[in-house]
Amino acid sequence: MDKFIVEGGHRLNGRITVSGAKNASLALMPTCLLAPGVFHLDNTPNNRDVWTFSRLLGSLGVHAELNGHTLLLDSTNINSFEAPYEHVKKMRASIYVLGPLVARFGQARVSLPGGCNFGPRPVDLHLKGLEKLGAQISIDGGYINASCPRLQGAPFHFDISSVGASVNVMMAAVLAKGHTTLTNVAIEPEVTALARMLVSMGANIEGIGTTTLEIDGVDELRPVRHDTIPDRIEAATFLIAAAMTRGDVTLDHVNPYHLTAVIQKLEESGAELDVAGDTIRITMNDAPNAVDITTAPYPGYPTDSQAQWAAYMLLAKGASRVRDTIYPTRFGYVPELQRLGADIETGDMYCVVKGGAHLSGATVMSSDLRASASLVLAGMVAEGSTEILRVYHLDRGYESLEHKLNAVGARIRRERTEEF
Repeated sequence: MDKFIVEGGHRLNGRITVSGAKNASLALMPTCLLAPGVFHLDNTPNNRDVWTFSRLLGSLGVHAELNGHTLLLDSTNINSFEAPYEHVKKMRASIYVLGPLVARFGQARVSLPGGCNFGPRPVDLHLKGLEKLGAQISIDGGYINASCPRLQGAPFHFDISSVGASVNVMMAAVLAKGHTTLTNVAIEPEVTALARMLVSMGANIEGIGTTTLEIDGVDELRPVRHDTIPDRIEAATFLIAAAMTRGDVTLDHVNPYHLTAVIQKLEESGAELDVAGDTIRITMNDAPNAVDITTAPYPGYPTDSQAQWAAYMLLAKGASRVRDTIYPTRFGYVPELQRLGADIETGDMYCVVKGGAHLSGATVMSSDLRASASLVLAGMVAEGSTEILRVYHLDRGYESLEHKLNAVGARIRRERTEEF
């Protein structure tokens, strides 16, 4: 198991190339189950979640091979319709294989998923959507069983905007017989990216980028080559890191439109941002203003960037409120920031960060992926050295985070540890 040693007090200055989106990759990868042949996913990030999902697909008979940042997926020889607990327990996105398997093969057996531990996230919308399309669903022994000789198109309304359920039901509907109307569909960039890939495979989808999708099912799809969108959460993390260190950083290969809410909040905090094409330059020369955030479905402020914002507000002139309406209990990082000297109070669905407290290095522990990032950012501005344990959480969603930050002035060292 690895840990980070972070030396505080170093200003960031330079350029960083943003990786492909982890969350988009996990939505695109199971499309290979919808058609036989060889798929190529360019700009795929090399991180733990991609490898975990590759192993899951491998257990179904897919050959997965990552060459540089091109992921090859050969789905010619699918020989299993069961996604076992040993793979699925590691991340919630594993449930994305459910829709494609039942749509193409008429059957699926998928373990109930695991992943980051910040409150209950039921899969009922996934199952209700598939049932509406005609799947017979049962749960036994911790596994979801789904079967249907041929799914049938139907109208389905998502009671809440759910990225995961939108992804799963959309992939099922493209092979269902007849017409499907999906309403209150999530419009996160990762969902839109999936819809566009499905169209390139031969699917008929109208309304891409809106909350209503009209889908006419087809009898078969074809393998394609597709480019993964930039990672908006990684980009947000780097922007906040630059602002915290009063740095001057330019991000390359980024989609600014996916970051509108983050950019707006950074500007309110006093940062200067220059957006040109697929680059964003951020400069910061003073302590930030205290700025409240409330997470919301896209295009609102992303929940995956709220922990990083809380770390940023530790430096603010005044108090700020960080409220999460997506995952109300996602504040497990607060006690760890407090170990560094942070003054934070938690309440129901929110925390209040009181800026200006003196931060000093200490030993802290990661509890989930984005919490890990907040600890790295806080360590970069704390006095002395911060030891961050269990960075395997961070490795799930960031590719070579320490190398990218070190290249622009950070001092982060990865070491092996026996701590579990």
